[in-house]
Amino acid sequence: MEPELTVPPLFSPIPQAIHPRHADIDVQTAAWAETFRIGSEQLRAKLVTQGIGTFSARILPEGREEVVSLLADFVLWLFGVDDGHCEEGELGHRPGDLAGLLHRLIRVAQNPDAPMLEDDPLAAGLRDLRLRVDRYATAGQTARWVDALREYFFSVVWEAAHRRAGTVPNLNDYTLMRLYDGATSVVLPILEMGYGYELQPHERDRTAVRAVAEMASFIITWDNDIFSHHKERRAAGYYLNVLRVLEQEHGLTPTRALDLAISQRDRVMCLFERVSARLAEQGSPQLRQYLHSLRCFIRGAQDWGISSVRYTTPDDPASMPSVFTDVPTDDSTDPLDIPAISWWWDLPATAPVSARRPAPARHSA
Repeated sequence: MEPELTVPPLFSPIPQAIHPRHADIDVQTAAWAETFRIGSEQLRAKLVTQGIGTFSARILPEGREEVVSLLADFVLWLFGVDDGHCEEGELGHRPGDLAGLLHRLIRVAQNPDAPMLEDDPLAAGLRDLRLRVDRYATAGQTARWVDALREYFFSVVWEAAHRRAGTVPNLNDYTLMRLYDGATSVVLPILEMGYGYELQPHERDRTAVRAVAEMASFIITWDNDIFSHHKERRAAGYYLNVLRVLEQEHGLTPTRALDLAISQRDRVMCLFERVSARLAEQGSPQLRQYLHSLRCFIRGAQDWGISSVRYTTPDDPASMPSVFTDVPTDDSTDPLDIPAISWWWDLPATAPVSARRPAPARHSA
């Protein structure tokens, strides 16, 4: 067994926040999981202890309670798919069969009335989620949610192919696919739904706005890999994690791979702060709210990552930080040597900004 890694306090310039109804939302999500029998009894028993409702409450700290609850149920459902089928289930080693199941689930998401997987608990849970999405989303937001779910499904099939072959992808491929297989993009339409607005295409589809959403995904998934490494490397079988990728890519020890992963996410965090501040100066109230929600998503994932039993693993405790730091290990303005994302540093909005960050827009529930 390789030596235990100690995760130091990570850089986070984003303040902590949580929805005041977080405890109730967590209880409601546990009940929802039981109602729809998400995952096996063993998996469900683990998921309902992991504070997923609290995680959602950190992502939308001032959002509509019904949407916070919807997000929590959806995140638990995603873990039911990922843990139950992709990482720990048999289909996780059979990409063709996994793709078939996921395509059928996409049909359920597109049309809950479709006679597909009628006795499958995951499909039943997805039908409920889609009907609730329709209650709070515009038609465009619903379509983007379904499209993002398809992206996530496509990426986990790619992961299953590596799991079957026992191979570790190169850093560039891993970075690209991690933007999707972390399921962060599926949350983005719900950020808008949580505050009752729709970001207009002329802003959402701007290259810089798409880039900051990808930066948020990068930070969240790199942090997740750092926090989950202890759990993953002790589990039986194959696992994919940025530390493992960096060890292979550069011939590093686990400790040096951890240092490099932290340096990479710090540099992206600094870039994210610069670009999002520039965009907030120029953007509509809706764009400012969206950028604020991306920040809450990042910090919410961080706070949940260091506190949830999913990653702290009390029976075999991980060496995790209890706080964050406001000093990055790497604040360089040079691009990372990862072609899939190096173009982020070419954006017009990447220059340092000294103006105060505008407050998020307020939207009625």
